[in-house]
Amino acid sequence: MLNHDPAEITRQLIELRIEHRDLDAAILLLSATNAADELQLKRLKKRKLRLKDMIAYLESQLIPDQPA
Repeated sequence: MLNHDPAEITRQLIELRIEHRDLDAAILLLSATNAADELQLKRLKKRKLRLKDMIAYLESQLIPDQPA
């Protein structure tokens, strides 16, 4: 993730946002079932949080540095 090319960062952001959205749908579907697998649900939520952090990091990479 050390790539500083804005186009590459944007491509990665798109992929991560899609995965984040898909995880959100999977979490909702899994939690809606009566026999929800709590361990699987926890893992999906942790993965979703990691994706959120990665998205925030990449978004910060797109913000140009301000001169002091």
